[in-house]
Amino acid sequence: MTYVYVLRSVGHAERFYVGVTSDLRARLKKHNAGEVPHTSKFAPWTIKTYVAFSDDAQAFAFEKYLKSTSGRAFAKTRL
Repeated sequence: MTYVYVLRSVGHAERFYVGVTSDLRARLKKHNAGEVPHTSKFAPWTIKTYVAFSDDAQAFAFEKYLKSTSGRAFAKTRL
């Protein structure tokens, strides 16, 4: 399974991060340990939502969509 996830910063509730991984728990630990440069400034993070895909291509396409302008609007209102 491949997971597309949305994280919310605990200390900065307006900050979100969208990513994709095959091991959600390990990836969250890396974000919270400061091992991901893009998210280290706003750690710690919690999982707001995630979607599991059996097809990697669909997962990467959904992640790309969520990072687009319309995808961010969708995530804000629906996820």
